[in-house]
Amino acid sequence: MRILLLSHYYGPEFGAPQRRWGALVERFLSAGHEVTVMAPVPHYPDGRPTPEQRRAHRVGAVEHGVHGETVVRTAYLLHGPDIASRTADHLVTAGDTLRRSLDRFRRPGDRPDVVIATAPAIPTLMVGRMLAARWKVPLVAEMRDAWPDLVTHVGPKAALPADVAHSPDPGTAREVIGWGIARAKGRVHRGVTLWQRQAAVVVTTTARFADVLRERGVGDSEVVRNGTDLARVPRMADHPEGDHPELRVLYLGNMGRSQGLETLVRAALVLREEGVPLRVRMIGHGVEARRLTLLAAELGAPVEVLPRIEHHEVGEQYRWADTVVVSLRDWEPFAWTIPSKLYELLATGRHITALVAGEAADVVRAADAGDVLAPEDTAALVTLWRRLAADRSLLAVRDSGRAWVASNADDDLLAERYLQILDRVTARHPA
Repeated sequence: MRILLLSHYYGPEFGAPQRRWGALVERFLSAGHEVTVMAPVPHYPDGRPTPEQRRAHRVGAVEHGVHGETVVRTAYLLHGPDIASRTADHLVTAGDTLRRSLDRFRRPGDRPDVVIATAPAIPTLMVGRMLAARWKVPLVAEMRDAWPDLVTHVGPKAALPADVAHSPDPGTAREVIGWGIARAKGRVHRGVTLWQRQAAVVVTTTARFADVLRERGVGDSEVVRNGTDLARVPRMADHPEGDHPELRVLYLGNMGRSQGLETLVRAALVLREEGVPLRVRMIGHGVEARRLTLLAAELGAPVEVLPRIEHHEVGEQYRWADTVVVSLRDWEPFAWTIPSKLYELLATGRHITALVAGEAADVVRAADAGDVLAPEDTAALVTLWRRLAADRSLLAVRDSGRAWVASNADDDLLAERYLQILDRVTARHPA
């Protein structure tokens, strides 16, 4: 097959979508397929390229990817952490992707057999739909998270009440703005759902969200999990008895609004006041990182917040830890999602402190990989960490998580599953 991948995030950037598609593309090429990737000049996560990336990558450049794929670099917009500038960046990239794709594949004989558009950059999905329709090839719409629900789950309001619309109350303006935002979110939700229904297949990363989409009328919804490469994630070893007096807790990943990481800070404070020896280390980047740093300092909690590290340094952090944390807020769409980092945590064999619900909680339980608590439950977290600090045998490295990954989320299995889907939709919708 000739596969065209549209993605706002791609190597040499490092993150969950970049890692997913690097692993899949490598295996697609090994199976004999051709892959062209349309992606912007690397500028994640800071919203701007590093000096090295600026020298190595140019808008419009056609690059030879590390796996042998063709990468066409599209335009981008410098942006900050706010949703408005990030959305503007997505729109700029989407417009340039459309223009460059139409130019590159002018000749019918050169066109792809299938277009994959991977969200959460919603404009990417729109461009994928337009290209697939123009070329009469199937569109695979990949929803890596529960999009658009994660940004629209507040939902629309049917109408602005007359007494609010005409009230002289000073609070009315705020209510009107809130109503307008909710209405806009409703339109986005309906529009994305329509695009999902029009795709040849929608690929999700969880079974629960696939079920949600089927309930919304998406006829063909398939699951290809995020995963990990077991060969690159070493199994951790138990710490020698008496190696360190404190309970070591590690969070590694994004520090955004979705994770609810202030729960960790407040639980750590309670245990410090009880005299329980504890160290919490949070490593990563995101809009909440500075606030978490200030909160820990203000409260005097035994928490250090460190910037993101290179992937080759991750193993050292896992070796340091006694338990590793996966956390999401108590929002309904998060019951349909699984943090991609969870699969790597499972592969390490370390005990997992899981503040999650829904399918993510199901995975941790099925893998017998740690303890599952309700999201944002500070009291339950204090109780768990107190127990783990008192009985270190509960932290013993276990192989069940790694075995679960081998059976359900290994990169080789996931690529094979994805290719089966592509084979099916291209056979059903030939160019």
